[in-house]
Amino acid sequence: PARHFDTKTTEPISFFLSGLEELLAWQPDSNGDFNVSAVPLAKRQPPLHSRRPRTLVCHDMRGGYLEDRFIQGSATRNPYVFYHWRYIDIFVYFSHHTVTIPPVCWTNAAHRNGVPVLGTFITEWTDGEKLCEAFLAGGAEAYRTVAEQLARIAQHYRFDGWLVNIENTLSAGAVGNLPPFLRHLTAQVHGAVPGGLVIWYDSVLQNGALRWQNELTEENRVFFDACDGLFTNYNWKEEHLERTRALAGPRHTDVYVGVDVFARGDVIGGGFDTDKSLRLIRQHGLSAAIFAPGWVYEHLGEENFLRNENKFWGSLAEYLPTHSICTLPLATSFSLGMGTSRFLDGKEEEAGPWYDLSAQEIQPLYPEREGRLSTSCCLQDAWCGGSSLRVQGTIPPGEERVAVRLFSLQMPAPPKLFLTLLYKLEGPPPEDFTVALELTTWDSGTCHEGNVTPLPGEDPATPSGECPAITPCLWASGATHGAHSAPLALRCYELDLQDCSLRDLSLLVSRYQPSLQEMPFTCLLGEVRVLDAASVAASPPQVQSLSASQLWWQ
Repeated sequence: PARHFDTKTTEPISFFLSGLEELLAWQPDSNGDFNVSAVPLAKRQPPLHSRRPRTLVCHDMRGGYLEDRFIQGSATRNPYVFYHWRYIDIFVYFSHHTVTIPPVCWTNAAHRNGVPVLGTFITEWTDGEKLCEAFLAGGAEAYRTVAEQLARIAQHYRFDGWLVNIENTLSAGAVGNLPPFLRHLTAQVHGAVPGGLVIWYDSVLQNGALRWQNELTEENRVFFDACDGLFTNYNWKEEHLERTRALAGPRHTDVYVGVDVFARGDVIGGGFDTDKSLRLIRQHGLSAAIFAPGWVYEHLGEENFLRNENKFWGSLAEYLPTHSICTLPLATSFSLGMGTSRFLDGKEEEAGPWYDLSAQEIQPLYPEREGRLSTSCCLQDAWCGGSSLRVQGTIPPGEERVAVRLFSLQMPAPPKLFLTLLYKLEGPPPEDFTVALELTTWDSGTCHEGNVTPLPGEDPATPSGECPAITPCLWASGATHGAHSAPLALRCYELDLQDCSLRDLSLLVSRYQPSLQEMPFTCLLGEVRVLDAASVAASPPQVQSLSASQLWWQ
């Protein structure tokens, strides 16, 4: 069927539903199994329901369902990717189809990084009026059926809830049933999806008029009270924020103040001035909804996208509270889910562009210190996947080392940890530097740090059984790196800890000789792993009852 498979290539694709009939007719279908997310939502700290202000990202690009609709990936050159997951709380996939089911690759990538994903239920224009009249103006049975279908769809495809966007006027009968519809939808989603969410977009008022308020008011509060949050329109000023904060009371972090990165209409700031909007929102203790950050890709172009993306999110970092990883194992080769080649064990397996967000790995923080430190993606060389993490910076005059925070952690440490790092130095002769992992623990009177044992395998040319599940080998150098390119180095540690809590995992770059000169460095990180030694020793569970279906032989 064309809904589930591309008519040209027969490959499975993600899809949307148009109109009320398609929504009500939907039922689970084996053709749609490709669309079921395979990645459970990772835990993170603080959890979503904590009271600190949150950040929602609403992805709206050229109507949606572009190359991201190909569930098994595509050969797209310079695709759009999002990877600053540590800085956000919720991801919404938006399109103008009635029922936007998020392409499963987005759900997989977001979940791997601990971010819930919402689809969109939208009605607009005269067609929207008719649709709303059909399911809201009658009795409770009609709107309850729609709510239950939406909850079933989220549960079946394993995403996390809905943004509800009614952008058309409503009759008195329809608007009267809107709050009970929202309450029933919210209850159904909470019951069907652990941690599920329903967020209302600031559009119609309690009298049925379509009039964007750009704030929480007595006119739209009835919808806010019926669900998990309000996403405001974008044309607000500071007085709107003051009134919203006062009216929302203890639920002020459930108001997501809209910021249009394209800066359409009368807004405080978009583009590279988005930080001006965020600064005001945070001053009033409110959450933020960043709409269409794909501006970086669409407006500034595909060629320098990754550089511009880091610049954009770096400019907002001050106003984006970050999240900590709270479970082990932590293992990543930093792949963005795209590349110009595919690498395995440091060797190029296949040349040519590829794009598959489901293959995106756990993403680090991307620390930037103007002129002194930058972290970015290197597509030319990788250990596994499509990219490695390039860390560039300088050790300041008179200082011996610099620490680059890769991950914030918040979890009790197991008694014995394995840490491994695969890296490669670029640029100056590597004998001037040493690179290591730094693991910090939360200050506590009880924490006892025992032995740190560098395990054999320091020299990757020397195979060693000691380094858990890593066969040390040379990371073949990409041809683009000039005469100074160093071979891969492997660092492998065993760490004994007692009653400790893990805090930060950083890359530590040190020089052997103190110097009054500043010293530039460039390091490619191929892989980092933090493992509970007990789980490394345990044998993996046996796979049982394996079956394969929907095979297409080529």
